[in-house]
Amino acid sequence: MRIFELKQKALTSENREYILGFQDTGSHACYMIYGLMKPHEKARAINPGKGHEEIVLAVKGDLHVTGYCKFCLKEGSAFHIKGNHECFLENKAESDAVYVIAGGHSEKGHH
Repeated sequence: MRIFELKQKALTSENREYILGFQDTGSHACYMIYGLMKPHEKARAINPGKGHEEIVLAVKGDLHVTGYCKFCLKEGSAFHIKGNHECFLENKAESDAVYVIAGGHSEKGHH
């Protein structure tokens, strides 16, 4: 069993996101993204891509979603998106927001 420290890796990455995937697990079956957003940060793109599906969870803070769909994703809530549908996250709060994306390949295959 291996433990993956995602928060520090996200904090030190250019876009404040870390993708836990093949490079860590050796598996193409699934991946997880840990993301941090600064106060008032906007336009964080969510786009699973052809043959992929994702579940986006607001872990800390509410996230405003625009693009393919438009709503406020409350802390502790999630939504499902697939394929080439694209939406954008915005953190309108005065504090950092955290989200997690669980993704995988749809039944139609993958790249």
